[in-house]
Amino acid sequence: MDALKTLALFSLTALAEIIGCYLPYLWLKRDGSAWLLLPAALSLGLFVWLLTLHPTAAGRVYAAYGGVYVVVALLWLWIIEAIKPTAWDFLGGAVSLAGMAIVMLAPRHAN
Repeated sequence: MDALKTLALFSLTALAEIIGCYLPYLWLKRDGSAWLLLPAALSLGLFVWLLTLHPTAAGRVYAAYGGVYVVVALLWLWIIEAIKPTAWDFLGGAVSLAGMAIVMLAPRHAN
């Protein structure tokens, strides 16, 4: 899988996870409807399924996915919650993406 497809799949996966967690947050903390739990469960199911689409070891996928998740969460903060990330947030996101790239793009030896 090439790097851009991997990044896009990780980004979609992160969005599904964030939506799946944000909707119950709205229900519990912002007096949202309990009906928010249904799309939340569907979104979390989508999240799990998307993680299975990567053709590499699950542990490596989970480790690298975390880096993309950090960046998508910061974009969520900015776009959905209308809170602009700080320079430190941007730096942390860049470091997270660098870590993801190292984990996913490093040369592998056949075992």
